[in-house]
Amino acid sequence: MIRMLLRVLGHEYARATRRTVALMTTTATAEGLSYALLVPVLRALLGGTPADAVPWLVAFGAAVALYAVLRYTSDLSGMRVGTTMLRGMYHRLGEHLARLPIGWYGAGRVGEVSVLAGRGLLEAMGVMAHLLAPFVSALVTPLTIVAVMLVFDWRAGLAALAAVPVVAVIQIWTARSTAAADAERHERDNEAADRVIEFLQAQPVLRAGGRTGERFTLLDDSLRDIRRASRRTVLATLPGVVALTLTVQAVLTALLALGAYLALGGTSGAAEILTILVLAARCADPLLSLSEIGGRLRSARSVLARLDAVLRAEPLPEAPEPIRPVRHDLELESVTFGHDGRRVLDGVSLTVPEGRRLAVVGPSGAGKSTLLQLLARFHDVDAGAVRVGGVDVRAIGTEELMARIAIVFQDVYLFDGTIEENVRLGRPDATEAEVRAAAAAARLDEVVERLPGGWTANVGEGGALLSGGERQRVSIARALLKDAPIVLLDEVTSALDPVNEAAVHDGVERLMAGRTVVMVAHRMRTVRRADRVVFLDGGRIVEEGGHDELLRRGGHYAGFWNVSMAPAAGE
Repeated sequence: MIRMLLRVLGHEYARATRRTVALMTTTATAEGLSYALLVPVLRALLGGTPADAVPWLVAFGAAVALYAVLRYTSDLSGMRVGTTMLRGMYHRLGEHLARLPIGWYGAGRVGEVSVLAGRGLLEAMGVMAHLLAPFVSALVTPLTIVAVMLVFDWRAGLAALAAVPVVAVIQIWTARSTAAADAERHERDNEAADRVIEFLQAQPVLRAGGRTGERFTLLDDSLRDIRRASRRTVLATLPGVVALTLTVQAVLTALLALGAYLALGGTSGAAEILTILVLAARCADPLLSLSEIGGRLRSARSVLARLDAVLRAEPLPEAPEPIRPVRHDLELESVTFGHDGRRVLDGVSLTVPEGRRLAVVGPSGAGKSTLLQLLARFHDVDAGAVRVGGVDVRAIGTEELMARIAIVFQDVYLFDGTIEENVRLGRPDATEAEVRAAAAAARLDEVVERLPGGWTANVGEGGALLSGGERQRVSIARALLKDAPIVLLDEVTSALDPVNEAAVHDGVERLMAGRTVVMVAHRMRTVRRADRVVFLDGGRIVEEGGHDELLRRGGHYAGFWNVSMAPAAGE
């Protein structure tokens, strides 16, 4: 358990962890040894001169005080180490997730990471703060008491020692029998988290379609699965709890019978026998708590194993000696890329000279957005090469590459903060004048003027308090502020009303001016602004050329243009 904890966190925490475990072990040993003073105390109290017990009572009180100090110190150390680990784990997990390829975030990942980053991390890192001390005490204190019993009466000590292997076997058996149930519970937790997130995000669509009852049914089914999995976990754990309880009670009964036999036979004094029985009873509580503590530790270990799996996921490799491009032209050479067992791009080759605009057109699922993602190195290609300024993107440092690229997606995500904070994500060190200039170029200043609070207006989680057009203006202002030489546009006007579309078009024109641009076009009117057009279909380039040239050919592009422009012509 400790080895896995250190593997997940990093060995910089090893010294503090080992020191805390050693302190907890010393505390538990001191607790067990303090009970040895009960023998002289009881001897004096049961003898002819009870006053002789006073010095031993003082010694016992001092031992208890020492134990209290050690316990306080070890608990405080565990809490501090646990808090430090939790903070470090959040940073490590966040940094690792930020370096993983976008393709890693597939189906089910949102729920899994949500559970891990929330309850999972608190549970795993709570091992040091809340679980380790009781667990060490439940193991070490009874063993120390058994050692004390062996010193005072080897027969009673051996009888108590016989329970140790039985308890160990029960714990191992319980762990193995609950492993499958724990894994099922984990799967059901992730599924329920996915369902909850899906349910919340889909509210507008579900209410518009009158399908809320169906969605409640799906969520209810998921929650019922959790309940069934929890019941199976309890049923799998119950035999171990019962077996441990029966074992402890059997040992106590045996020691009671043995004590009575030794006392009646006169081979042991009343004080010794009474002390042994008290010590045996004191062993019972920590041993019985092993079931609960063991279950929580197994759950924490399961979380650690899942965290370890996430942290072992390979990020995109970084070049040992990154190359810095001096140009800003783009090139795809025989690029092949597949995702989820499906080939998305197949042998795609194209070039975009510096300062020119390329439009990518094609039916849904043709691989247009994937092409943009490969240019930004959200994935690595399966074959071929993607180059920026003649340099393979795999040979460029991630920060250097992203500093050269501004991306505006169709679906804009804004962080829960003010408008200004979201714009400044493009360049946090920008001056106020630069932020205001970028906003004016994107026509975001019109939005700011009519919002209560202006620049300090909160956009809500994901930008929920703004309209689609307003969110898009924030995104364009952010890209303008970044002032990157390469711009990637995943059609930014396809879901906007005419007023917002006109405003966004103005911002996009300013964003594209003088830059190398690749735009995915869903609305064909935007294609006219491109210097060159490629038509993707089935992951291949089936046509390329200028807009007018492709129309004259009367091929795929011309047919696509005629269909897409027909409604506009009818208006």
